[in-house]
Parts: sequence; C-alpha cells; structure tokens
Amino acid sequence: MAVADWSNWQAREKAVLVFLSDETNLLLIHKKRGLGKGKVNAPGGRVEPGESWEQAGLRETREETGLTVSSLEAAAELRFQFTDGYSLDVRVFLASGWTGVLTPCDEADPFWHSSLSLPWGSMWADDAVWLPLVLAGHSVQGQFVFDKEEMREASLRSWKRPPRPMDG
Repeated sequence: MAVADWSNWQAREKAVLVFLSDETNLLLIHKKRGLGKGKVNAPGGRVEPGESWEQAGLRETREETGLTVSSLEAAAELRFQFTDGYSLDVRVFLASGWTGVLTPCDEADPFWHSSLSLPWGSMWADDAVWLPLVLAGHSVQGQFVFDKEEMREASLRSWKRPPRPMDG
C-alpha cells in the first residue's frame, strides 16, 4: 500500500541541491544541522519566499561553500514524502563554473570528493538511486517515501538530457 497519493501530492517546503563538478570531483558537504544532519549531501537548502529555484541554488551554494556559481543546469525533480507528514519538493542542479574560495560555515563543511567513488553509506539512500543517472547525463523525476532516514518507497523516471552548449 502506497504511503503517498502522488496525484494530489503537495509539498510543505521547496528545496534545492547543487552538484558542482570540476570534471572528476563533486563538491559535497558534511551537513552540520537541520534535515540530514550528519549526512553527506550537495550544497542546498530551502527556497525562500519570492525566490526562484535557481536563485535559491545560487544563494545556498554561496552560503554553504563560499563559492559563487556562474550557471545552473536543471537535472532532477524529486518529491519526498515522510511518514510523519513532512513533504519536500526538491530541484537538483548541476554546475561546473564558479569563483571564490571554498569556505566552511556553521551549517556545512564543504569538500571535494571523487565522483567515481561517492560516499553512498554517508548519504541519503535515495541518492544512490537517482544521482548516478544524473551524473551520466540523464534528467530524472523521482518520488520517494521515507520513514525518518529509512527509504520505504522509490519510483523513478529518467531520460537523456540534451548536450550542454559549450561555454564561451
């Protein structure tokens, strides 16, 4: 029996994740507080009132890493329903250009990690379901049900993203 009625589903909050890449590594964070405290994730967080998904991604990345991202590429739309009633609509972006100096903050310790051997055991369980597809050039729509930090249900649709135009 499904926990979520996805046809009438509405998120309590909206959030973003930004996976910044330098070709062989991804910028990740050790989350120090809030939802996912203690886990490894990408920079990101809640979308503030009046803010677009992209604006939130740029702001959150700057706040959590000290880096200013030059452009974002939409990669995934993820819906999360928690058995306690909490729900979260997440947009995932990829980025490859940035300026600034990597700087930790009170919310996150940023670090570069090889994209070939991600620390899946320290990440949310759903990341292993959709992130490899995103990193392989696919767009993803996913729906996940969690009981606290345990994934109970997962459903995914993916398709190949068109190639990105060359910068410059």
